[in-house]
Amino acid sequence: MVKRIVETPASGPFGAEFRLLIGGYMMKSTGPTHLAETLLLLFAALLPLSPQTRPPQPQTLPLKCAGGDCPLLHGIPQTAGMRSGFVRLKPRASVGWHTTGQNEEALVILRGRGEALIEGQPERAFGASMLVYIPPATRHNVTNTGDGPLEYVYIVAPAKAQ
Repeated sequence: MVKRIVETPASGPFGAEFRLLIGGYMMKSTGPTHLAETLLLLFAALLPLSPQTRPPQPQTLPLKCAGGDCPLLHGIPQTAGMRSGFVRLKPRASVGWHTTGQNEEALVILRGRGEALIEGQPERAFGASMLVYIPPATRHNVTNTGDGPLEYVYIVAPAKAQ
């Protein structure tokens, strides 16, 4: 894994010295030939190691969480790009305004009541045994409007254009 690239000034168009820290090894390069070799090594270091990387495997995960937000699925290589987690909000608490970028999100409500606040739209009330869908690039917030805990599982996945 490339941890750091450092460029130190020197004379000439390719006179800069490049140092790369790759997997704990320091590599130094000067001049156009060494620069090309270093960039090739850098490119090779960033390629996925497909023979050593296992494809995503089926999993069973408990929904127990000591804190308020516990990731369950973390994306690649655990999945093909989907992330997931378990959230527990105290009464009147919210997760805060955020967006999932170009990903779509689904909230599977397990317990409690709340509101999905979606920028530019009216609040959307929801309760247990409901699903809330959030389109890509949508700024939103989730608030617990009930008297007890609000618990849900979020699923975030890359959206594909149709």
